[in-house]
Amino acid sequence: MLRRAPLAILPLRLLLCAALAILSGGRAALAAAGPAGEAVTFDDTPLTEPLEHPDWFKHSFLDLPRDLEEAKTAGKRGLIVYFGQARCAYCKMLLQHALALPDVQAYARAHFDVVPIDIWGLQEVTDLDGKVLTERDFAVREGLNFTPSLVFYDTVGRPALRLRGYYPPYKLRAALEFVADGHHRRETFAAYLARGDAGLRFEPGDLIDEPFFLPPPHMLDRSRVPGQRPLLVVFEQGDCHACDVLHTQPLRDPGIRNLLEQFDAVQLDARSDTPVVTPDGRRTTARQWAEDLGLFYTPSLLFYDEEGWEIMRVDSVVHFFRLRNVMQYVLARGYLEEPNYQRWRMVSER
Repeated sequence: MLRRAPLAILPLRLLLCAALAILSGGRAALAAAGPAGEAVTFDDTPLTEPLEHPDWFKHSFLDLPRDLEEAKTAGKRGLIVYFGQARCAYCKMLLQHALALPDVQAYARAHFDVVPIDIWGLQEVTDLDGKVLTERDFAVREGLNFTPSLVFYDTVGRPALRLRGYYPPYKLRAALEFVADGHHRRETFAAYLARGDAGLRFEPGDLIDEPFFLPPPHMLDRSRVPGQRPLLVVFEQGDCHACDVLHTQPLRDPGIRNLLEQFDAVQLDARSDTPVVTPDGRRTTARQWAEDLGLFYTPSLLFYDEEGWEIMRVDSVVHFFRLRNVMQYVLARGYLEEPNYQRWRMVSER
Protein backbone atom coordinates (compact mmCIF):
# COMPACT_ATOMS: atom_id res chain seq x y z
CA MET A 1 0.00 0.00 0.00
CA LEU A 2 1.20 3.50 -0.82
CA ARG A 3 0.97 6.47 1.47
CA ARG A 4 -0.30 9.71 0.03
CA ALA A 5 2.20 12.54 0.06
CA PRO A 6 2.19 14.14 3.53
CA LEU A 7 0.98 17.70 3.08
CA ALA A 8 -0.18 18.40 6.59
CA ILE A 9 1.27 15.55 8.66
CA LEU A 10 5.01 15.12 8.67
CA PRO A 11 6.92 12.35 10.41
CA LEU A 12 7.63 13.34 14.01
CA ARG A 13 11.38 13.34 13.40
CA LEU A 14 10.97 15.88 10.59
CA LEU A 15 8.66 18.07 12.69
CA LEU A 16 11.24 18.17 15.47
CA CYS A 17 14.01 19.02 13.02
CA ALA A 18 11.89 21.69 11.36
CA ALA A 19 11.14 23.27 14.71
CA LEU A 20 14.82 23.37 15.54
CA ALA A 21 15.54 24.94 12.16
CA ILE A 22 13.00 27.69 12.68
CA LEU A 23 14.50 28.49 16.05
CA SER A 24 18.00 28.58 14.63
CA GLY A 25 17.44 30.52 11.45
CA GLY A 26 15.67 28.70 8.62
CA ARG A 27 16.50 26.16 5.95
CA ALA A 28 20.19 26.92 5.73
CA ALA A 29 20.49 25.96 9.38
CA LEU A 30 18.53 22.73 8.92
CA ALA A 31 21.42 20.30 9.28
CA ALA A 32 20.02 18.26 12.12
CA ALA A 33 20.81 14.59 12.23
CA GLY A 34 18.46 11.77 11.39
CA PRO A 35 18.97 8.03 11.99
CA ALA A 36 22.58 6.95 12.35
CA GLY A 37 23.79 10.52 11.93
CA GLU A 38 22.12 11.04 8.56
CA ALA A 39 21.83 14.73 7.70
CA VAL A 40 18.22 15.84 7.23
CA THR A 41 18.86 18.61 4.74
CA PHE A 42 20.96 21.66 4.05
CA ASP A 43 21.05 24.58 1.65
CA ASP A 44 22.74 23.09 -1.41
CA THR A 45 23.20 26.30 -3.39
CA PRO A 46 26.86 27.09 -4.24
CA LEU A 47 28.90 28.49 -1.37
CA THR A 48 29.86 32.14 -1.24
CA GLU A 49 33.24 31.35 0.34
CA PRO A 50 35.62 28.72 -1.04
CA LEU A 51 36.28 25.57 0.93
CA GLU A 52 39.59 24.51 2.37
CA HIS A 53 40.63 20.89 2.63
CA PRO A 54 41.19 19.39 6.07
CA ASP A 55 44.81 19.73 7.15
CA TRP A 56 45.12 15.93 7.42
CA PHE A 57 44.53 15.44 3.68
CA LYS A 58 47.76 14.48 1.96
CA HIS A 59 49.87 17.32 0.53
CA SER A 60 50.45 15.51 -2.72
CA PHE A 61 52.37 16.25 -5.92
CA LEU A 62 49.49 14.35 -7.59
CA ASP A 63 51.73 11.43 -8.43
CA LEU A 64 49.28 8.70 -7.46
CA PRO A 65 51.66 5.71 -7.81
CA ARG A 66 54.03 7.43 -5.41
CA ASP A 67 51.16 8.35 -3.08
CA LEU A 68 49.99 4.75 -3.02
CA GLU A 69 53.48 3.45 -2.23
CA GLU A 70 53.80 5.92 0.63
CA ALA A 71 50.42 4.84 1.99
CA LYS A 72 51.48 1.17 1.86
CA THR A 73 54.80 1.96 3.54
CA ALA A 74 52.85 3.60 6.35
CA GLY A 75 50.84 0.41 6.79
CA LYS A 76 47.63 1.76 5.30
CA ARG A 77 45.04 -0.19 3.30
CA GLY A 78 44.93 2.03 0.25
CA LEU A 79 44.38 5.46 -1.20
CA ILE A 80 41.28 7.64 -1.51
CA VAL A 81 41.13 10.25 -4.26
CA TYR A 82 38.71 13.03 -3.33
CA PHE A 83 37.16 14.93 -6.25
CA GLY A 84 35.68 18.25 -5.16
CA GLN A 85 34.90 21.87 -5.98
CA ALA A 86 35.74 24.97 -3.99
CA ARG A 87 32.12 26.17 -3.67
CA CYS A 88 30.29 22.85 -3.48
CA ALA A 89 27.78 22.68 -0.61
CA TYR A 90 27.80 18.87 -0.70
CA CYS A 91 31.60 18.93 -0.39
CA LYS A 92 31.24 21.12 2.67
CA MET A 93 28.89 18.56 4.23
CA LEU A 94 31.42 15.80 3.61
CA LEU A 95 34.45 17.73 4.85
CA GLN A 96 32.89 19.55 7.79
CA HIS A 97 30.22 17.09 8.86
CA ALA A 98 30.75 13.44 7.87
CA LEU A 99 34.56 13.40 7.82
CA ALA A 100 34.71 15.65 10.88
CA LEU A 101 33.01 13.08 13.11
CA PRO A 102 35.76 11.75 15.41
CA ASP A 103 35.20 8.04 14.74
CA VAL A 104 34.89 8.44 10.97
CA GLN A 105 37.92 10.70 10.72
CA ALA A 106 40.04 8.49 12.96
CA TYR A 107 39.20 5.40 10.90
CA ALA A 108 39.87 7.17 7.59
CA ARG A 109 43.22 8.53 8.76
CA ALA A 110 44.32 5.19 10.19
CA HIS A 111 43.61 3.21 7.04
CA PHE A 112 43.93 5.57 4.05
CA ASP A 113 45.75 8.57 2.67
CA VAL A 114 43.40 11.04 1.00
CA VAL A 115 44.54 12.95 -2.09
CA PRO A 116 42.38 15.95 -3.10
CA ILE A 117 41.59 16.73 -6.74
CA ASP A 118 39.92 19.93 -7.97
CA ILE A 119 37.63 18.87 -10.82
CA TRP A 120 38.35 22.18 -12.56
CA GLY A 121 42.07 22.19 -11.75
CA LEU A 122 44.81 22.30 -14.37
CA GLN A 123 47.59 20.72 -12.34
CA GLU A 124 49.01 17.55 -13.83
CA VAL A 125 48.06 14.21 -12.29
CA THR A 126 49.91 10.94 -12.82
CA ASP A 127 47.29 8.22 -12.53
CA LEU A 128 47.92 4.72 -11.24
CA ASP A 129 48.63 3.47 -14.76
CA GLY A 130 51.33 6.14 -15.18
CA LYS A 131 49.31 8.33 -17.56
CA VAL A 132 49.68 12.10 -17.11
CA LEU A 133 46.63 14.34 -17.48
CA THR A 134 45.14 17.42 -15.85
CA GLU A 135 42.91 17.26 -12.79
CA ARG A 136 39.98 18.39 -14.93
CA ASP A 137 40.57 15.73 -17.58
CA PHE A 138 41.06 13.10 -14.90
CA ALA A 139 37.67 13.92 -13.37
CA VAL A 140 35.96 13.82 -16.77
CA ARG A 141 37.57 10.50 -17.65
CA GLU A 142 36.37 8.99 -14.39
CA GLY A 143 32.78 9.98 -15.24
CA LEU A 144 32.15 11.69 -11.91
CA ASN A 145 29.05 13.81 -12.44
CA PHE A 146 28.71 14.92 -8.84
CA THR A 147 30.97 16.32 -6.16
CA PRO A 148 32.13 15.23 -3.74
CA SER A 149 33.19 11.92 -5.25
CA LEU A 150 35.52 9.46 -3.58
CA VAL A 151 37.42 6.80 -5.51
CA PHE A 152 38.98 4.13 -3.28
CA TYR A 153 42.06 2.25 -4.51
CA ASP A 154 43.34 -0.86 -2.78
CA THR A 155 46.99 -1.62 -2.08
CA VAL A 156 47.61 -2.99 -5.59
CA GLY A 157 46.13 0.11 -7.20
CA ARG A 158 42.81 -1.36 -8.29
CA PRO A 159 39.66 0.75 -7.95
CA ALA A 160 37.76 -0.81 -5.06
CA LEU A 161 34.75 1.51 -4.70
CA ARG A 162 33.33 4.77 -6.05
CA LEU A 163 31.05 7.06 -4.07
CA ARG A 164 29.47 9.70 -6.30
CA GLY A 165 27.94 12.50 -4.27
CA TYR A 166 27.37 13.04 -0.56
CA TYR A 167 26.42 10.11 1.67
CA PRO A 168 25.46 10.22 5.35
CA PRO A 169 28.20 9.39 7.85
CA TYR A 170 27.12 5.82 8.61
CA LYS A 171 27.38 4.88 4.91
CA LEU A 172 30.74 6.62 4.62
CA ARG A 173 32.05 4.66 7.61
CA ALA A 174 30.73 1.45 6.04
CA ALA A 175 32.51 2.30 2.78
CA LEU A 176 35.80 2.81 4.60
CA GLU A 177 35.47 -0.56 6.34
CA PHE A 178 34.34 -2.27 3.12
CA VAL A 179 37.63 -1.43 1.42
CA ALA A 180 39.97 -1.49 4.44
CA ASP A 181 38.85 -4.99 5.42
CA GLY A 182 39.05 -6.31 1.85
CA HIS A 183 35.35 -7.04 1.39
CA HIS A 184 35.49 -5.46 -2.08
CA ARG A 185 37.38 -8.56 -3.29
CA ARG A 186 34.46 -10.85 -2.43
CA GLU A 187 31.19 -8.93 -2.74
CA THR A 188 29.55 -5.73 -3.89
CA PHE A 189 29.09 -2.78 -1.59
CA ALA A 190 25.31 -3.20 -1.86
CA ALA A 191 25.58 -6.84 -0.69
CA TYR A 192 27.91 -5.82 2.14
CA LEU A 193 25.46 -3.18 3.36
CA ALA A 194 22.50 -5.55 3.11
CA ARG A 195 24.35 -8.19 5.12
CA GLY A 196 25.31 -5.70 7.80
CA ASP A 197 21.78 -4.28 8.04
CA ALA A 198 20.05 -7.65 8.26
CA GLY A 199 19.82 -7.65 12.03
CA LEU A 200 18.84 -3.99 12.32
CA ARG A 201 16.30 -3.57 9.54
CA PHE A 202 12.84 -2.35 10.42
CA GLU A 203 9.73 -3.94 8.99
CA PRO A 204 9.08 -2.50 5.51
CA GLY A 205 6.75 0.48 5.54
CA ASP A 206 4.57 2.09 2.91
CA LEU A 207 6.03 4.31 0.24
CA ILE A 208 4.85 7.89 -0.13
CA ASP A 209 2.69 8.21 -3.23
CA GLU A 210 2.74 11.25 -5.50
CA PRO A 211 0.21 12.23 -8.20
CA PHE A 212 2.90 12.35 -10.90
CA PHE A 213 3.95 8.69 -10.43
CA LEU A 214 2.51 6.36 -13.06
CA PRO A 215 0.53 3.43 -11.65
CA PRO A 216 1.44 -0.23 -12.31
CA PRO A 217 1.84 -2.33 -14.33
CA HIS A 218 5.37 -1.01 -14.87
CA MET A 219 5.91 -1.70 -18.57
CA LEU A 220 8.92 0.56 -19.12
CA ASP A 221 10.21 -1.02 -22.34
CA ARG A 222 11.34 1.68 -24.76
CA SER A 223 13.60 -0.48 -26.89
CA ARG A 224 10.83 -1.28 -29.39
CA VAL A 225 8.54 1.73 -29.10
CA PRO A 226 10.26 4.95 -27.93
CA GLY A 227 8.51 7.02 -25.29
CA GLN A 228 7.22 10.52 -25.83
CA ARG A 229 9.04 11.93 -22.81
CA PRO A 230 12.14 11.09 -20.76
CA LEU A 231 11.68 8.51 -18.01
CA LEU A 232 12.45 8.95 -14.32
CA VAL A 233 12.60 5.83 -12.15
CA VAL A 234 12.71 6.46 -8.39
CA PHE A 235 13.84 3.54 -6.22
CA GLU A 236 12.75 3.89 -2.60
CA GLN A 237 12.01 1.63 0.36
CA GLY A 238 9.79 1.69 3.41
CA ASP A 239 11.03 3.29 6.63
CA CYS A 240 13.53 5.30 4.59
CA HIS A 241 14.29 8.60 6.27
CA ALA A 242 16.01 10.08 3.20
CA CYS A 243 12.95 9.13 1.11
CA ASP A 244 10.73 11.05 3.54
CA VAL A 245 13.01 14.06 3.16
CA LEU A 246 12.84 13.87 -0.64
CA HIS A 247 9.03 13.93 -0.56
CA THR A 248 8.54 16.52 2.15
CA GLN A 249 11.14 18.98 0.88
CA PRO A 250 12.47 18.99 -2.74
CA LEU A 251 9.35 17.38 -4.21
CA ARG A 252 7.17 20.05 -2.60
CA ASP A 253 9.04 22.81 -4.45
CA PRO A 254 6.81 24.28 -7.21
CA GLY A 255 9.66 24.62 -9.69
CA ILE A 256 10.75 21.02 -9.23
CA ARG A 257 7.17 19.75 -9.47
CA ASN A 258 6.74 21.64 -12.73
CA LEU A 259 9.81 19.89 -14.13
CA LEU A 260 8.61 16.51 -12.86
CA GLU A 261 5.38 16.89 -14.82
CA GLN A 262 7.49 16.73 -18.00
CA PHE A 263 8.73 13.19 -17.21
CA ASP A 264 7.16 9.78 -17.22
CA ALA A 265 7.87 9.10 -13.54
CA VAL A 266 7.71 5.70 -11.85
CA GLN A 267 8.21 4.79 -8.19
CA LEU A 268 9.56 1.35 -7.22
CA ASP A 269 10.15 -0.30 -3.87
CA ALA A 270 13.74 -1.55 -4.06
CA ARG A 271 12.89 -4.42 -1.66
CA SER A 272 9.76 -5.62 -3.42
CA ASP A 273 9.10 -8.36 -5.95
CA THR A 274 6.89 -6.07 -8.03
CA PRO A 275 7.08 -7.15 -11.71
CA VAL A 276 8.88 -4.69 -13.97
CA VAL A 277 9.78 -4.59 -17.64
CA THR A 278 12.95 -2.48 -17.79
CA PRO A 279 13.61 0.25 -20.37
CA ASP A 280 15.72 -2.20 -22.40
CA GLY A 281 12.91 -4.79 -22.44
CA ARG A 282 13.96 -7.25 -19.71
CA ARG A 283 11.36 -8.84 -17.44
CA THR A 284 12.43 -8.74 -13.81
CA THR A 285 11.37 -7.49 -10.38
CA ALA A 286 12.04 -4.20 -8.64
CA ARG A 287 14.33 -5.94 -6.14
CA GLN A 288 16.36 -7.77 -8.78
CA TRP A 289 16.63 -4.70 -10.99
CA ALA A 290 17.94 -2.63 -8.07
CA GLU A 291 20.55 -5.33 -7.41
CA ASP A 292 21.52 -5.49 -11.09
CA LEU A 293 21.96 -1.72 -11.10
CA GLY A 294 24.21 -1.91 -8.03
CA LEU A 295 22.05 0.48 -6.02
CA PHE A 296 22.90 0.80 -2.34
CA TYR A 297 21.19 4.07 -1.44
CA THR A 298 17.57 5.12 -1.38
CA PRO A 299 16.14 7.20 -2.80
CA SER A 300 17.97 6.64 -6.09
CA LEU A 301 16.74 8.54 -9.14
CA LEU A 302 17.57 7.13 -12.57
CA PHE A 303 16.97 9.15 -15.73
CA TYR A 304 16.42 7.52 -19.14
CA ASP A 305 15.95 9.03 -22.58
CA GLU A 306 13.00 8.31 -24.86
CA GLU A 307 14.71 5.21 -26.28
CA GLY A 308 15.53 3.66 -22.92
CA TRP A 309 19.19 4.61 -22.54
CA GLU A 310 20.28 5.63 -19.05
CA ILE A 311 21.41 9.25 -19.10
CA MET A 312 22.52 9.56 -15.50
CA ARG A 313 21.57 8.62 -11.98
CA VAL A 314 21.42 10.42 -8.65
CA ASP A 315 22.14 7.72 -6.07
CA SER A 316 23.27 9.92 -3.20
CA VAL A 317 21.85 12.75 -1.10
CA VAL A 318 20.13 15.32 -3.32
CA HIS A 319 18.35 18.57 -2.51
CA PHE A 320 16.78 21.51 -4.32
CA PHE A 321 19.61 23.02 -6.36
CA ARG A 322 21.17 19.78 -7.62
CA LEU A 323 17.87 18.05 -8.39
CA ARG A 324 16.57 21.04 -10.34
CA ASN A 325 19.77 21.26 -12.40
CA VAL A 326 19.83 17.55 -13.19
CA MET A 327 16.23 17.58 -14.42
CA GLN A 328 16.91 20.63 -16.58
CA TYR A 329 19.97 18.88 -18.05
CA VAL A 330 17.84 15.89 -19.03
CA LEU A 331 14.87 17.87 -20.32
CA ALA A 332 17.09 20.21 -22.37
CA ARG A 333 18.92 17.14 -23.76
CA GLY A 334 22.16 18.73 -22.71
CA TYR A 335 23.75 15.28 -22.69
CA LEU A 336 23.64 15.18 -26.51
CA GLU A 337 26.14 18.03 -26.81
CA GLU A 338 27.92 17.68 -23.46
CA PRO A 339 27.92 14.22 -21.88
CA ASN A 340 29.68 15.57 -18.79
CA TYR A 341 27.04 17.08 -16.53
CA GLN A 342 29.45 19.34 -14.64
CA ARG A 343 30.76 20.92 -17.83
CA TRP A 344 27.22 21.47 -19.08
CA ARG A 345 26.25 23.10 -15.81
CA MET A 346 29.18 25.50 -15.90
CA VAL A 347 28.40 26.57 -19.46
CA SER A 348 24.65 26.91 -18.80
CA GLU A 349 25.26 29.19 -15.80
CA ARG A 350 27.36 31.68 -17.73
